[in-house]
Amino acid sequence: MLKRLFDVLFAITAGLVALPILLLLGVAVRIILGSPVIFNQERAGKERRLFRMIKFRSMSTTRDRDGKLLNDAERTGKFGYVLRRSRLDELPELWNVLIGDMSVIGPRPILPDKIEVLGERGLVRCSVKPGLTGWAQVNGNAKLTDDEKVDLDLWYIEHRNFLTDILIIAKTGLVMVCGEKRNEKHLAQAVSAAMNREIRHF
Repeated sequence: MLKRLFDVLFAITAGLVALPILLLLGVAVRIILGSPVIFNQERAGKERRLFRMIKFRSMSTTRDRDGKLLNDAERTGKFGYVLRRSRLDELPELWNVLIGDMSVIGPRPILPDKIEVLGERGLVRCSVKPGLTGWAQVNGNAKLTDDEKVDLDLWYIEHRNFLTDILIIAKTGLVMVCGEKRNEKHLAQAVSAAMNREIRHF
């Protein structure tokens, strides 16, 4: 209940503070990338409950001569790259936090079909609400492999507490300004916990 209260207060406060930025980004996306301004996609929430995650669109709809969409890298361009690197494209997800689909802190929302691929790890990952930012995002994110991200997410689920959440929020701000860096210490900690988990399961 306390975490939900924090989520609501954070979403309202951050949403009001960021409102001018949201409006400016919306206009910029409309001018540079066109419509639609908002990208939405079905993701798996807590206990695999499906919801529509929303964010600013960061890729164009450019196609090749055969009418097929170009790959993500070719469609992301400089504007989309800045949006993603700064994580400003994720600001609309404050709405998902406000209505209860997401939390401020937690593993990033996962695609439904990836849960089955992850097996038991996928089920554990979905035992908490997905987050606007999380332990994997402040410890490397795009510089991590998928397995490393899952290990960090599961470590967070097992060790989550108020102080860790505050640390993640603070580190998220640093990542937005300074960029992503792998934290080998925290990664080794998460990998070790994953190995111990497998031994206990065996």
